[in-house]
Amino acid sequence: MSPSQRDDGLVGGLDRAAAILGAFDAQHRELTLAALVQRSGLPRSTAHRTANRMIKLGWLDKPRDRYRIGNRLFEVSGLAPIRHELREAVLPFLQDLYSATRTTVQLGVLDGAQVLVVEKITGHRPMPMLSQVGGTIPAHCSALGRALLAYSPAETIDAVLDAGLVARTPRTITNPMVLRRELAAIPDRGWALDREEGNVGVNCVAAPIFRPLGDVAAALSVTGPTQLVRADRVGPAVRLAAAAASRAYATRR
Repeated sequence: MSPSQRDDGLVGGLDRAAAILGAFDAQHRELTLAALVQRSGLPRSTAHRTANRMIKLGWLDKPRDRYRIGNRLFEVSGLAPIRHELREAVLPFLQDLYSATRTTVQLGVLDGAQVLVVEKITGHRPMPMLSQVGGTIPAHCSALGRALLAYSPAETIDAVLDAGLVARTPRTITNPMVLRRELAAIPDRGWALDREEGNVGVNCVAAPIFRPLGDVAAALSVTGPTQLVRADRVGPAVRLAAAAASRAYATRR
């Protein structure tokens, strides 16, 4: 076998493993072989063979008749900078913000037109309608996303607008010009708002976290029932927490 053929086989194997991993999400944490085949798009024999190899590597686990993500991937994920640098630097301030508000707090980073949820603290009042850690939410209709977009390059904002402003609720801003005006108001105010635009009955207030050179790295937020999460009440606390987190993140790096 030539080097190029070996390389092609390796790439093909990685693509198949990626398809297997991509079959899992927050709503599909455990999958039967039939579901794995359907969601991965791989032939049954290929999915079965690839999944068995991934079990041996620790990438998957199969305690009974269902596949799930293996512990080895959890171990490796802890080495990613987003966890051992950003999350660890910001976590104390998320905890302080939760203590002050007693409402769900989240940490997110921009991932294309979505926000990747890096950390979340819910306490004893979980909100099942919110994305779990590792899940994504649309940037255009979330306070986290708007806090990030308000300090992002024009091409990043354009890419989000081009992806489409899908309405999640009747209150979602779907007009590009209106959204641009909303983003333009955030720097002066110090925080971003989501007024029942992602979920009915839920408000969110978020503020950006910056890297040492001043570019935006992440955003943190307070999210909860509309009657409890009001910008005039929680906005200053969110802004102060984000500013303190920015200083800690800059020092850590």
